[in-house]
Amino acid sequence: MVKIFLDTANVSEVKYAADIGLIEGCTTNPTLIMKEGRDYNETLVEICNIVNGPVSAETVALDAEGMVREGEAFAKLHKNIIIKVPMTQQGMKACRLLTAKGIRVNVTLCFQANQALLAAKAGAFIISPFIGRLDDISQDGMQLIRDIRQIYDNYGFGTQILAASIRHPIHVLESAKAGANIATLPFKVWEQLFQHPLTDKGIKQFLDDWEKVPKKK
Repeated sequence: MVKIFLDTANVSEVKYAADIGLIEGCTTNPTLIMKEGRDYNETLVEICNIVNGPVSAETVALDAEGMVREGEAFAKLHKNIIIKVPMTQQGMKACRLLTAKGIRVNVTLCFQANQALLAAKAGAFIISPFIGRLDDISQDGMQLIRDIRQIYDNYGFGTQILAASIRHPIHVLESAKAGANIATLPFKVWEQLFQHPLTDKGIKQFLDDWEKVPKKK
């Protein structure tokens, strides 16, 4: 079953979606935190106290040792936090070292299946292929999900595939059909999943008809 995460650092959005009950995790990054203008650690803890599932915190160091230090510090903040490291040689070294310490890792900025293969061999808990960014440069982002799924199934890798850089509801549908374990969505796309003009039309018709039903006085 595909899990739905929110891709946001907006605590109000997380609270709203969690109250509806249809999110199972959250992904954050420095860009999302910058937009909120808040302290990263405080925001992470707030989100972790709302969402009963993995919450990704991204490192900014470029060397493995720095990533590990940042990752260990993030992991101490809350049990739900998993550490995002980039798909680089140093990132894979950090992934291996953090995983050996029992800290779950989300390898981010994946754009080809070979990178996903290396991440799985390094022990990644999650791999994040960025499908929207591939579509932006006229490559087939969804084919990347299918390729990773085939490789992981061929060899029994337990790394979860998280479809990232989702632009619209069709990305969610196609990711689920392609076998992604998780789709992480901007709040706007999450809201769009519920919407259809015929649903709105049907509700309006039922309410209009209800007003015409004789009522006992």
